[in-house]
Amino acid sequence: MREVTAKSMKLARDLDGMLDEALERDLLIRIGWGRGGDEKPKNGEIGAASHLPRDSRVLLLGDLGQCAGAMNDGGTFTLQGSAESMLGAFQRNGRIVVEKDVAERAAHRMSGGVIIVQGSAGDDAGAGMSDGILIIRGHVGKGVGSSMSGGTIVVLGSVGTEPGLGMTGGRIVIAGSCPPPGEGAAMRGIEVEELSEMANHLEPMGLSIEEDALVLTRADGSASLPIELPEPSVAEGFESIALIPASSERLPLHTSLDPLTLLMPLGSEEGGLLFPVPWLVEDETAESWQGGLCSKQPALVKHSPRDCDLLLIGEDELVGCSKYLRGCAGIVLDLDGIPPMDDAEIEAILVSLTSKMSEDSLVLLRDGVDRVDHLFRLVVDLDLDGAVIDAASPGGSRAAAALPRIGLAARAMNLTGQGRHLLIEMDEAPGAEDLLICVAAGCSVLVAPPPESGLEENLQWLSATLRGWMVGLGVDGLEKLSRRNLRALDYDTASISGLRLIGYDRALPMWLGN
Repeated sequence: MREVTAKSMKLARDLDGMLDEALERDLLIRIGWGRGGDEKPKNGEIGAASHLPRDSRVLLLGDLGQCAGAMNDGGTFTLQGSAESMLGAFQRNGRIVVEKDVAERAAHRMSGGVIIVQGSAGDDAGAGMSDGILIIRGHVGKGVGSSMSGGTIVVLGSVGTEPGLGMTGGRIVIAGSCPPPGEGAAMRGIEVEELSEMANHLEPMGLSIEEDALVLTRADGSASLPIELPEPSVAEGFESIALIPASSERLPLHTSLDPLTLLMPLGSEEGGLLFPVPWLVEDETAESWQGGLCSKQPALVKHSPRDCDLLLIGEDELVGCSKYLRGCAGIVLDLDGIPPMDDAEIEAILVSLTSKMSEDSLVLLRDGVDRVDHLFRLVVDLDLDGAVIDAASPGGSRAAAALPRIGLAARAMNLTGQGRHLLIEMDEAPGAEDLLICVAAGCSVLVAPPPESGLEENLQWLSATLRGWMVGLGVDGLEKLSRRNLRALDYDTASISGLRLIGYDRALPMWLGN
């Protein structure tokens, strides 16, 4: 683990350990000072003081990295120092005060509360915010308030180019110099009522705003052009791929079979997540799955996880997921479901999440097959347990075409050789052959939604059918399946998948290795 990640995890775990007692006794948590009051400032920690609960109070001395105070849910965080990008990102409630400068995207997509920056801020401050108040005492870079839909930004210094670009609501109050507003924003003078309103926020800090201040709002008559993203889908699953025995050996019906799949955390020799059937069932929640095979089958859920479930975390779940992190088997951070971030910001989000989980929990990233190379690089660079690759693509995709892309990218980075797990995601409930094809192609588990009804009966049928297929294929354990057990049923599928065509002993010329 990199040094910055290690010390960030320690800070986050230490803070979590203090929170319960501090809340119970209404205490201020002070970090950055020794027992004798001597200064021991923090330096570069990422994801610090995130997910603060209501009524918590934290005072920290030091210069922090990315995502300080992110996903605040009602706490008060005072930083005697500076912070890198995404200070207070996704804040839902609470108050954050930073005494020095912050980098780009402060208050990114905040939806409530107050954030005060005593120094200056970088580009895109308050971008995407929907409510709350952001006050910046100094200057701010370009794109302040871009795409904001609500809330108020107050800048006492000057602002960079294109302020309010694409804003659909809210307002930006600027006391210093301001260039022409960005597209979709209009500029006007501040009104008397607004001066009084701003005074309520600024006077307690010994600040004020003059009558010549400017206000940016959505331009009258402007309408942001709607963006309808294409719906990703899987146009064709694995129906054009056949399973065949890889050898002439036959298994008797009484053979002991092992259809179980175990996903182990990287570097761990105990624990892990056990799958009776290699299917991670994707649903909103599985808390009602009681008794039978359902109670043991892991699920990928958005809330209320069982101890055998993985928690899927997109932007809508970033704040509220903290109450579930100690009760799940691991998390899947959905890169397709959060705003674009750089590596350091993604790592900071992961630190804030994983610090609240047990050390043997699984941590995976999810993204589309079109971005599989970037996805796998992040998994390796951030030292994570694996990846969920969504086989769907805009306009429809063929699942067979995803197999060589996943296989070649995984081979290039030696993911499976390092003990990392690959899971492929489909958009329909699988059959037994789908599960076996997924495993043979190098993916440990298939991720897919449940059938519309009868999940327990479906799991019982899958379990029995899997065992029958294992006998027919001559394998007593799923780990013995490989691409040698797969054949394309037509020339077109052979061309896009690289699988040997059924009935041919040799690979086709375009095959990339078998």
